[in-house]
Amino acid sequence: MARFFPDPFDPEACLGTGCGCPRHGSARLACDSPASLEDAAAEAVDTAVLRAILGTDAARRRLLKTVGAGTLMAALTEIFPLATAREAFAQAPGTLEKKEVKIGFIPITCATPIIMAAPMGFYARQGLNAEVVKTAGWAIIRDKALNGEYDAAHMLAPMPLAISMGVGSNPVPWTVPAIENINGQAITLAMKHKDRRDPREWKGMKFAVPFDYSMHNYLLRYYLAEHGLDPDRDVQIRAVPPPEMVANLRAENLDGFLGPDPMNQRAVYDGVGFIHVLSRDIWDGHPCCAFGIGREMAQAAPNTYHAMLRAIVEATTYAAKPENRKEIAAAIAPANYLNQPQTVIEQVLTGTFADGLGKVQRVPERVNFAPMPWDSFATWILTQMKRWGQVKGDVDYAAISRQVFRMTDAERALREAGFAEPATTGRTIVVMGKPFDPAQPEDYLASFPIRRN
Repeated sequence: MARFFPDPFDPEACLGTGCGCPRHGSARLACDSPASLEDAAAEAVDTAVLRAILGTDAARRRLLKTVGAGTLMAALTEIFPLATAREAFAQAPGTLEKKEVKIGFIPITCATPIIMAAPMGFYARQGLNAEVVKTAGWAIIRDKALNGEYDAAHMLAPMPLAISMGVGSNPVPWTVPAIENINGQAITLAMKHKDRRDPREWKGMKFAVPFDYSMHNYLLRYYLAEHGLDPDRDVQIRAVPPPEMVANLRAENLDGFLGPDPMNQRAVYDGVGFIHVLSRDIWDGHPCCAFGIGREMAQAAPNTYHAMLRAIVEATTYAAKPENRKEIAAAIAPANYLNQPQTVIEQVLTGTFADGLGKVQRVPERVNFAPMPWDSFATWILTQMKRWGQVKGDVDYAAISRQVFRMTDAERALREAGFAEPATTGRTIVVMGKPFDPAQPEDYLASFPIRRN
């Protein structure tokens, strides 16, 4: 039976489930976090049936408080064919509840599937008229998504975790049904530091990352700490919107940044910086950005949600093929998308690029595209959020990871798009030679000598 949450954020409605809503746990999630959106659809049927039988929310709430959700729903199945109703609802024709959708993005190559799906027709093939909207920074994209101006958004992979837990904003249940890109970042330094490549010599330097809740921030901190530097005491790390990173490097406001592409390659193109290390050399296969959508939107318009997700999954799979990269570069380079020279985008996507130090590198996996939002990705991110003091207290790593990173939804989208589902249920994670066991997050966290927790 699907879990039944009659009123999100109502302390009487939690019914002793250990929900972890804002009143019941700071580092947990809001009550309305079913195991999958299929469960959410079943809950919608259950709610509709209860309302039809009991009449008012007040009556429903009183009865739930008296007998409990499990007892009530078990009794209801004796007199009403709930299973049949749920199945009929799940198999109903997929009429789009909303055809006109807005999807916000930041102009970086991490957003490639979200952007290219518009000019290359992936949204249109799903019956959607999608407007992809260029947005200036991550705080703006978060706020526009939260207030409903965007139906979905390009987000940094850690952002939906932070939003769901109420870290940096009020808690709102958010989901990651697809990862946009893996790898695709780099540490870029100003040209004046070309003979200062040992990170142990970087004390006092000023670095930028795109946002506090970003893989860029966590990977830079990890890299510095592994070289003996305390990222909060030995260097300065500030949040700078990606489109402003190269200008700040040129103006000598920064010594370097761990940023998304194409900013690293643009710094080389403009002659103001060089690529010190690719993020794949810190953690090969790490997630970067994600397709994020609020649970409220996904539940209110499930057919539209799954249509958007299918478009994203199809675009991501297309982008994963190296032979398509130059075509994609031409599609996303124009001013209304990335507003970058096409040659810069091609160097990033093809992995054949000038490094700023006089060499041409050939790294096909500099950036790649794979949609699966693995639970282990989320769990690793949560360890770093706690490591650096962004999250306090106990963290239910497994529950939060499953509820925000929607592997079941990604698998469904892959099936519906005709692609093979992953053969494994997990993903091996090794960061700078150190393996991560998602089943032992606290042991992993305790193993770091430099940490805030």
